Order: sequence, then C-alpha cells, then structure tokens
Amino acid sequence: HSVPQHAVLNLLDDEGMRLLEVIPDASIGIHGLSYLYYARKIIGHDVQQSTGSVPVKLPIKKDNDVEQTLTDNGLEQMVQSRPWFHRIDLGNGVSTPGSDDTPHKLSAIALPSDLSGKTVLDVGAWDGFFSFECERRRASRVVASDSYCWDGDGIQDGGGFRMAHAALNSQVERLNVSVEQLDPAIHGTFDYVLFLGVLYHARDPLGYLAKMRSLCREVTVIETWVDGLEIERPAMIFYPGATLNNDASNYFGPNEAAVIAMCREVGFSEVEVVNRHYYPNRMVFHARV
Repeated sequence: HSVPQHAVLNLLDDEGMRLLEVIPDASIGIHGLSYLYYARKIIGHDVQQSTGSVPVKLPIKKDNDVEQTLTDNGLEQMVQSRPWFHRIDLGNGVSTPGSDDTPHKLSAIALPSDLSGKTVLDVGAWDGFFSFECERRRASRVVASDSYCWDGDGIQDGGGFRMAHAALNSQVERLNVSVEQLDPAIHGTFDYVLFLGVLYHARDPLGYLAKMRSLCREVTVIETWVDGLEIERPAMIFYPGATLNNDASNYFGPNEAAVIAMCREVGFSEVEVVNRHYYPNRMVFHARV
C-alpha cells in the first residue's frame, strides 16, 4: 500500500525518532514508489542541539556507516579539504569557499525575510545554501532534494551538504531523488518551491515546470539561464553537446516570454519577473499558484 510521506514522518515523531535521510530504494523501484527512511532515536536531547566543542556526528562516506567527528577546531580543515559550489557561512568565522557567489544570488531571488509557518522544498539543493537560509528565516519545514549533485564524484558527491548540515546543527530534511521522482502524493506539497539553476538542465523543461506546479501551494521561485531575449515570441535555444559553458548537462536556454508562457501553460496563475539584470543571461521569476 502507498503511504504518504507525512504519515511516515508523523510516525517517526511519535516514536521519538529524528529523520536523517530519505533515499529511493533502487532494489525495489526507482520511480518514486519505494523509499528508505533513515532515522535516529532521540535520547535525552537531540545531538544536533549541541553547541561549542561538543562533537557532532557526520556521515562523510556514501553508502556506508562511517562517521567523522566534527569539532569547532577541525571544521576549517575539513571545509578546505573538499571542493564547494555554494558559499555558506558555517559560523565561528568559517565559510565554504564556493565558486558560486551564492549570497549575491540570494539577494536577487527576493525570498521573504520571514518564512515563519511556511514549508519549503529546495529542488537541486547541491551544498544546501538556500535550504539552510530558509531554515534560518524560520520556515517550519525545509526539504532539500537532489540526486545529480549528490550521487556523483568530487564536488557532486553530496559531501558538502552533509558537512554543512552537521556544522549548522540543521534540521533540514535530505531527500535524495531526481526531479522526475518527486511526487506530491508521496512527498507532499509545499508553500514555497525553490527551482534555482535547474530549468536549463532539463531535457523536458515544460515537464519539469509541471512537476514544480504539482508540488507548489503558493510560490515557485525560478532562477535560470536565459537566451534568445531579442525574440519576442516564446522561444528556447538548444545547446547540443557541451556548447554552453562546456557542460553537456545544459540543454535549453528559454527566453523571458518562454518561461512566462510555460509557467502559465502548466497552471500557475501569475508569473512575475523579479530580476532581469543581476547577471547577464540569468533571470529570476516568481510563479504563483
């Protein structure tokens, strides 16, 4: 029988368990039908409420039970030992040296300063900057989802998210699924859906936006590469091979009219351009239900 994710989460909460990770069980099915939930029994108080030099246990290897102890003294060394995409302030003067100017992007996407009572799904979370930022802005629940940038090697091995999650004592939930596997019947719906830097990686951009609409109750924030801005009609530019930024995962650059038209086509009632100029060829849209 299919069980909604919120029912599983409620059961874990009733049993005094803290959710650590949700991943698809490939041995049973990989299409959003079967999932493994990893949880830890809370004894006395949650280890992630610890502060100062008290150790925080961090899984640092995929697919095994190896744990590395993080302390304030060792955090800087661990951060410098791996590549990062996001620039995340981990506190105590330690920040991740990401190649992306993530704080600048944050200022461009126009998130509410207070997300109290709101639920957030961060699609394509990577190192987790925006997930942790929504948590900092008091969202009631934040789910970070990814697979492409968590199941690879090097900068895309998911280790950055796990390290930052432990260092920040975060309660953000980790959901290792692809965009295609996200399912509102299983994972629920969210007040805010963050869809940042993902659309132009989609072979099926319209299908991806339809998926975001199905998961969204209020606003989907879309940040994307754009192209063909001189074309008035909705249009997209296709990038064969690795012709855009030497990255074969970049498929389509929509123009402004195409993003707006596709969002309306999949059922968003209003689409606002909130930033046209924070970077050349990148724009931010708020698509409202």
